[in-house]
Amino acid sequence: MAIKIYLHYFCNLEIDMDTTVIQVEPVRAITYINSNYLRAKRIFDLLFTLLILLPLCLVVAIVAAAIRLDSGGPVIYRQKRVGVNGIAFTLYKFRSMYVNSNDSLHRQAIIYYMNGQKLNENSRADLSYKQVDDPRITRVGRFLRKTSIDELPQFFNVLRGEMTLVGPRPPLPYEVEHYSQRDRLRLGGKPGLTGTWQVYGRSRVPFQSMVEMDIAYLQQQSLRQDLKLIALTIPVMINGNGGA
Repeated sequence: MAIKIYLHYFCNLEIDMDTTVIQVEPVRAITYINSNYLRAKRIFDLLFTLLILLPLCLVVAIVAAAIRLDSGGPVIYRQKRVGVNGIAFTLYKFRSMYVNSNDSLHRQAIIYYMNGQKLNENSRADLSYKQVDDPRITRVGRFLRKTSIDELPQFFNVLRGEMTLVGPRPPLPYEVEHYSQRDRLRLGGKPGLTGTWQVYGRSRVPFQSMVEMDIAYLQQQSLRQDLKLIALTIPVMINGNGGA
């Protein structure tokens, strides 16, 4: 059984979104990864994504029509995210916000969230750490976010190799700016459509719990665990657990 050892370094430099690399504070972490697992994971990513392309096209057509009827603007929203080892990439989502929305409220919410503060003291427990009643979100967008349907275009990111089916969620650049050395360990793995936090945590747990969930997954990842998390994602999407 082949084992690869990856030594990850991150450096403290300015974040330049005109480049493809976002460099952050110095951190050194050794991750032991089974190379056979990585190859099998990539093959599974491709096969699973290609298998659902036809039904996905039908969903895309329906969602695209709903977005167009609800508000003006493009159907697909492109956003810079931080991927494995701090490499930036363009993430694709169904647009759930009004065009040219101001992100200042979300930036402030991210700071509160990373400091362990609840974003909704009077909301139900599964939305304690979720920004609700966001004025930027459209009517159709609220449904898309609650059911995670807005994430479906990220299968294109999976095909491109920028994401995988199971892994940590890719953070925003202005979130990474506030990461501690411990937090940056979650950048040691390729970001995923679903994962431990998406299934067991989501908007119910604070930021540090999310970080520990992601680190634990990266240390213990396996195809069996990936298949389990993919299966558990389906009821989470249907029930809209932790979504808003």
